[in-house]
Amino acid sequence: MSSLLRRLPTPRLVLSSRGRLAGRCRSDDRVPRQGGRVLAGFGGAHCRSEHTAAAGAVEVEVELRKLRGEDDGIVEVLMCRHKARNALGHVFVSQMRALMSTLYNGDSAPRVVVFRSLVPGVFCAGADLKERALMDDQQSDLFVHGLRDLMTHIASLPMPTIAAIDGVALGGGLELALACDLRTAAYSAQMGLIETTRGLLPGAGGSQRLPRTVGVTLAKELIFTGRRLGGRAALAMGLVNRAVDQNEAGDAAYSEALSLAREILPQAPIAVRMAKEAMNRGTEVDITSAMAIERMCYAQVIPTRDRREGMAAFIEKRPPRYIGE
Repeated sequence: MSSLLRRLPTPRLVLSSRGRLAGRCRSDDRVPRQGGRVLAGFGGAHCRSEHTAAAGAVEVEVELRKLRGEDDGIVEVLMCRHKARNALGHVFVSQMRALMSTLYNGDSAPRVVVFRSLVPGVFCAGADLKERALMDDQQSDLFVHGLRDLMTHIASLPMPTIAAIDGVALGGGLELALACDLRTAAYSAQMGLIETTRGLLPGAGGSQRLPRTVGVTLAKELIFTGRRLGGRAALAMGLVNRAVDQNEAGDAAYSEALSLAREILPQAPIAVRMAKEAMNRGTEVDITSAMAIERMCYAQVIPTRDRREGMAAFIEKRPPRYIGE
C-alpha cells in the first residue's frame, strides 16, 4: 500500500553558487479591490529588487506569496525574471526548486498553489538559449535532466496547482504549465511545444504530459509541427480548463485562476489531496490496479475530522468548516 502512495523525494534546497538572494519580487503598492476585499498583486504587478551591498548577490527571479483574509490558503508562485522573459536559466530553476521544497516542507501547507508571471505578456518563454549556448553536450543533458526533475516535483505537489497563462508559454514554459493540474489562459496567449523548430524535442516532460492532456494523435501533430496555439484553440482541445478575454491590466488568466482557486478553497483539503493522488496514480496503471489505489486513498479520509464535519454539516443543513485534519 505504502509503495503505491509514496511521494517522490523532496527536492533538495539549492541556491545559485553565485551568492545569496538579494531582493524581493514585489507587486505594485496600488492594489485594487474586488468584492470588498484586497486581492494581493492584482493588476499592475511588477518585480523590483531591493539590492544590498553584498558582493555577488543574486536577484530574486521567483518568489512565494501567501494570500490573506478570505483567500487564506492560496499561495502564489510569482515568476519575475523580466530581463529574460522568465526563461528557464540556472538561477530561475534553482530558485524554483527551493520554493518547491518550501511547499513540500512548510509548516502550514497551502490548499491551492497558483503559478503566475509578473512579466507583462509572458508566462514563461522557455529555455534560456543564451545560457544553453555556453554548455557542451554533457552539460546540456544534465541541465535538462534537472529541469525534467523540477517539473516532476511540481506535478507531484500534493495540493492542486493552477497555471495562469496571460502571455507567451513556449517550450519549457508550456511544459511548466503542463506540470500543473489546471490551466487558465487569456485568448491572446500563445502556447506551444516548439522544440522541433530548434532541432530538439520536448525534454522537460512535455512529450509525455501533452499526450496525456489532449490525446496522443493531437499531441503528435502539435509536437511534430511545433505549432503555436491561442487561448481559444487551447480551450477547444482541452489544453486549458478556462480561457477568457484579456483585460486592460493584462492579468485576466490570473484573475480566472484566482476564481478557480476560490472554488477549491472551501473543500476538505485532505479529501482534495487524496482525490489528486488517486487520479494521478490511477491513470498510470491498469483499471484494476487503479481501483485498488482509489480504495487506499479513500481509506485515508475515513478517519479524518473533516469527514465527520462534512457529515454533520449535511445533517445540520449548514456549510462545513474544514480544518484539514
